[in-house]
Amino acid sequence: MAPQITGFTERRVTVADGVALNAAVGGSGSPVVLLHGFPQTHLMWRHVAADLAADHTVICPDLRGYGASDKPVDADGRTYSKRTMAADVVALVRELGHDRFALAGHDRGALVAIRAGLDHPDVITHLASLDVLPTLDTWDVLHGTTAAVAFHLYLMAQPPGLPEKLIAGAPDDFFGHFLDLWANDPDAIPADVREVYLEACREAVPSIVADYRASATVDVEHDQADREAGNHLRMPVAVLQQDWGSALGFDAAARWRAWAPDLDHRTVTCGHFMAEEAPGEVVKALRDLLAR
Repeated sequence: MAPQITGFTERRVTVADGVALNAAVGGSGSPVVLLHGFPQTHLMWRHVAADLAADHTVICPDLRGYGASDKPVDADGRTYSKRTMAADVVALVRELGHDRFALAGHDRGALVAIRAGLDHPDVITHLASLDVLPTLDTWDVLHGTTAAVAFHLYLMAQPPGLPEKLIAGAPDDFFGHFLDLWANDPDAIPADVREVYLEACREAVPSIVADYRASATVDVEHDQADREAGNHLRMPVAVLQQDWGSALGFDAAARWRAWAPDLDHRTVTCGHFMAEEAPGEVVKALRDLLAR
């Protein structure tokens, strides 16, 4: 039997024309939504979600294009914009009966969460980002040989065709590379969970590439427009990051502070997959955020 989040029920909810999301839902109380990253599914939150469900309604969707959620064809370059994916999340939570909610995201899910906070400030009460910079800042800080750590961003930014073909030729090698490279503790992602991630990615190469391609095109446009307009995240924000800011030569907290005046920025010592490698630390940060 495939691993699941203990005590949670998976539901399929229509969020847009022809698009339904798969979401694991559990607990009761004020709603908290947890968005997964790459190359994962909602299952990455299994430890954190089970803890938060003691006193919150916890909603863990697969993003559009990932996991068991629908994977529409990217016909116009905007199907996987973070604006579109954020609207999915707002629609999902409303369909589940909630008008306002706290939102946390890891990696790709954090980019969706940031966009949701900018586009829907009256809906998002609290926001947490795990181990990512806002899209515009990501491109700003990557330069020279240090940018080699983000080769996948450049690969999937290329026009449709070549990236999809290359990745589909060896999907387990490609996606497994990141699971191996980014985890300080390989035991944090056991074999059965790893297989869930790899199987989901094998079936989603075009949509995953489209998600990344959007972050080199339309998502940059949206972030740039917000920066020029002086828009920022108006809710309390918590950021957990590895210490790669200093390694790459920039001040991550300062870059975040430009977007989030009410900021709690913390550096963690685990690898990229912090919800699986250090769930207790993540739970504490989220509970501290929700208390603000």
